[in-house]
Amino acid sequence: MQVVILCGGQGTRIRDVADDIPKPMIPIGDRPILWHIMKSYTQYGYTDFILCLGYKGWTIKRYFLDYHLANSDFSLRLGAPERTHTHGPDLQEDWQVTLAETGLDAMTGCRVKRIEKYITGDHFLLTYGDGLADIDLTKLVQFHKAHGKIGTVTAVRPPGRFGEIDLEGSQVAEFNEKPLISRGRINGGFFVMHRAIFDRLPEDPGLVLEQEPLIRLARDGELMAYLHDGFWQSMDNSRDYKYLNDLWCRGNAGRTHQTPPQLLRGP
Repeated sequence: MQVVILCGGQGTRIRDVADDIPKPMIPIGDRPILWHIMKSYTQYGYTDFILCLGYKGWTIKRYFLDYHLANSDFSLRLGAPERTHTHGPDLQEDWQVTLAETGLDAMTGCRVKRIEKYITGDHFLLTYGDGLADIDLTKLVQFHKAHGKIGTVTAVRPPGRFGEIDLEGSQVAEFNEKPLISRGRINGGFFVMHRAIFDRLPEDPGLVLEQEPLIRLARDGELMAYLHDGFWQSMDNSRDYKYLNDLWCRGNAGRTHQTPPQLLRGP
């Protein structure tokens, strides 16, 4: 199953941390948060990624184009740079990465619509390029396939500044994007979708996935919630950035319920 990651936003609320790179490239420790997200999917066997690019998308492209050389010793002859010879170490990440330009100003729903041509199966995973969690992705996918609806959203319990989800059992009764008062669980951003979602996404640069598409999906009884009570943290501002980097610096990732096990040291 492929993993779609939304990487195109401008990250205006975290410009005080970095204003020259897209938010998914802001580091936690010595790696971009995007790397940590991809690594978390890899732990469950998902290695085929589609990145929806927009703001400063070339920065993300350059990162992956240079990935092997940046993590290896190598020799080259300046007169023949095409003969670069790498000495290792061998990379642990055997990832298939499709980098798709989805528009500088396109909103989330439009970005998803524009990668439809790259989706090869009936289902795909979808997340944002700025959030980490210790979700059991195997159980998430099993839950999604068992209920037979179009979409599954992971419902979490962090601070009330995100989209809220009203539940009837495991079915989403109402999807409210960023309510003024939070009453319960919110949109944690780790989705599984059937490709039928594309039929509900018009080619409109202003289409916000979290508004009309998910609101209507919930009202049609086609959106289910996977409940997650473990670690979840977005990197929405400088406070979140500091918190995630503090977790990294403690060096105890995975040892307590308060630290994300996917924040792994690179090779």
